[in-house]
Amino acid sequence: MSLCDDTLLCNFTKCRTKLSGFAWVTACSHIFCDQHGSGEFSRSPAICPACSSALSGKLDIVRTELSPSEEYKAMVLAGLRPDIILDISARAMAFWSYQVHQEHMYQEYNMSRAEAQLKQMEKVLTQQNHSRELELSAMRGEITSLKKVMEEYKRKYSEVSERLMERNRQYQKLQGLYDSLRLRNMVVGVGERDMLLQPGHHSFKSGMNNLNLMPLRVKGVGSNLTVNVLFLAVNNEQQRGVHSNASEVKQLPERRKAKVRQ
Repeated sequence: MSLCDDTLLCNFTKCRTKLSGFAWVTACSHIFCDQHGSGEFSRSPAICPACSSALSGKLDIVRTELSPSEEYKAMVLAGLRPDIILDISARAMAFWSYQVHQEHMYQEYNMSRAEAQLKQMEKVLTQQNHSRELELSAMRGEITSLKKVMEEYKRKYSEVSERLMERNRQYQKLQGLYDSLRLRNMVVGVGERDMLLQPGHHSFKSGMNNLNLMPLRVKGVGSNLTVNVLFLAVNNEQQRGVHSNASEVKQLPERRKAKVRQ
C-alpha cells in the first residue's frame, strides 16, 4: 500500500478487509470497518481491538464517512483559519501515513514469518530426504547381502543335489547287485530241490558240482546274463538225468527176456 492508494484496511486482526462506506476511527490511530467497530465499541468501557488502549474520551472514537458528499467537503472546514486547516490536514495525513506504515510492517512481518516457515520446511525436507537416502542405502546394502546369501544357498543346493544324485546312483548299483545275488540264490536252491526229488539226482548233483557255479562277471552286462546261464545249466543237467532214466527203463524188458531164456 502506498500513499496514492485510496483504500485502507480494517485493523481488526480477523477481518483485514478493504474499508468502504462508514468506518470507525480511534484516537490511537486505528481504523475499523463498520461491522466490527459497531460490535466492539458498543460495550463500555470501549477498548481498542488493535492495541487494547482504553477509549473513554468523547471524541476518542468517531464514526466517519469515507466517501463524503460535496456539500460536506465544502462546509466541514469552512470558516477555520489556515493554520487550523493545515493542522487538521497534517494530522489527517499523519493518520494516513501511520496506517500505510503499519500495513507495510504487517506485510513485512507476514513475509518474514512465511520465509521462516519456508526455511523450516526446507530444513525438515532436507532432513527427511537425508533420512530417506540413508534408509535407501541401507536397503540397498541389505538387498546386496540377501543376494549373496541367495547365491550361497543356490551353491549349497547344487552341491546337495549332486551328492544326492551320486547317492542314488550308488543305491541303484547296490540294488542291482542285491537283486542279482538274490535271484542266483533262488535259482540254485530251486535247482537243487528239484534234483533231489527226481531219480538220477546223484548225477545231477555231481553235474552241478562239476559246473563249479561262480558269479559270471561280464563288463557292461547286468544280472540277467548270470540268471540265464544258470537256468541253461540246470535245464541241461535235468535233460541228461531224464535221458539216462529213459534208457534204463527201455533196457528192463530185454533183461527180463534174457532171464526167462536162461
